[in-house]
Amino acid sequence: MKTMLNVALPKGRLGEKVYAMFEKAGFECPSIKEQNRKLIFENEEVGVRYFWVKPSDVAIYVERGAADIGVAGKDILLEYEPNVYELLDLDIGKCRMAVAAKNDFRDDPSRTLRVATKFSNIARSYYASLDRDIDIIHLNGSIEIAPILDLSDVIVDIVETGTTLKENQLEVFETIVPISARLISNKSSFKFKNQQIEKIVGEISAQLGK
Repeated sequence: MKTMLNVALPKGRLGEKVYAMFEKAGFECPSIKEQNRKLIFENEEVGVRYFWVKPSDVAIYVERGAADIGVAGKDILLEYEPNVYELLDLDIGKCRMAVAAKNDFRDDPSRTLRVATKFSNIARSYYASLDRDIDIIHLNGSIEIAPILDLSDVIVDIVETGTTLKENQLEVFETIVPISARLISNKSSFKFKNQQIEKIVGEISAQLGK
């Protein structure tokens, strides 16, 4: 029997795109397409086991070895700094981490800048690089409301199209870093299941023309 490669896929549209890449790379698992509530799917013939997890949890499954490889957004990798290998930029799930504020916002360097975000580490690192004194207000959702209600001066958040910002009279002032989905690996798995992992990396790189 083949050694099983455990793959954590992010739930949702992104995960479906990622699975299509794996399928094309020769790691298909037909049962994953069945309409049911199962979370784990395996194909012993090709030696692969997939499971759906919340996108922000993928890196935890990989770091702790419950998954050998997985796909996580660069935002998660920067924010939580999991102890994993980043193998490949998949060029999907593209967006950016940005600083946004009310249209009429003007920064006053003489006062502490109030920053609302759920990406506290990214915000802290960014403003530290600018030597800017900040007060981080950690929120878990609806970040756009913070400047409107004068809870914060700016927000640091993921921006895809910018539509939500515009609808709330906010605009992007700075782009901190571009974000996309990355293929990551558990460090120990990369050593012990190297052949299977390298095959996936090679096949997907070829699909992406890298």
